[in-house]
Amino acid sequence: MVKTVPVKTKAYQDQKPETRGLRKRVKVFHSTNYANYAENFIQSIISTVEPVHRPEATMVEDGDGRFYMKEAIQLIVRIAAANGTGRLVIGQNGILSTPAVSCIIRKIKAIGGIILTASHNPGGPNGDFGIKFNISNGGPAPEAITDKIFQISKTIEEYEIFPDLKVDLGFWESSKLLKIRIDAMHGVVGPYVKKILCEELGAPTT
Repeated sequence: MVKTVPVKTKAYQDQKPETRGLRKRVKVFHSTNYANYAENFIQSIISTVEPVHRPEATMVEDGDGRFYMKEAIQLIVRIAAANGTGRLVIGQNGILSTPAVSCIIRKIKAIGGIILTASHNPGGPNGDFGIKFNISNGGPAPEAITDKIFQISKTIEEYEIFPDLKVDLGFWESSKLLKIRIDAMHGVVGPYVKKILCEELGAPTT
């Protein structure tokens, strides 16, 4: 049986999101030196939604395929579910472009969406990662919301999580390179190229 668990945590003072979200090095989001860094920020986003509204709420969750996205998606699922969020909509393999997420938010009347991207900043273990919150109109959270997230993040003492919950999104597992080199500039185009050219059109991956 999956059970929710409250986890004690220490607040960080540097989680102020801008209109493009919170961007840091991957090692900040994913390192024992920054315990619960990602969890704190995810909880802070979800905490901007009043508990009474969460059971009927729908949130969209996706990313651009960069390093650490798979782990972050699972964290969001576990924390959102533990906080009583009624429904999560996630793209296949967890990958959607930011405009696509914005469109889906509006179309299904979601309360917002969490987008895992650092735009064109380099990714990888030594690169950047980002968490962005778009509101119900599909656009980036305004300053009033980002300030609220920031204030919560500076005082957070615990987060709720279903530690054993896991969603199978069927991620691609491939380390092969294309013969034709395509520079996606660290954006979501990379996974689309692989899906369309290699999987759909049959182009070789080596």
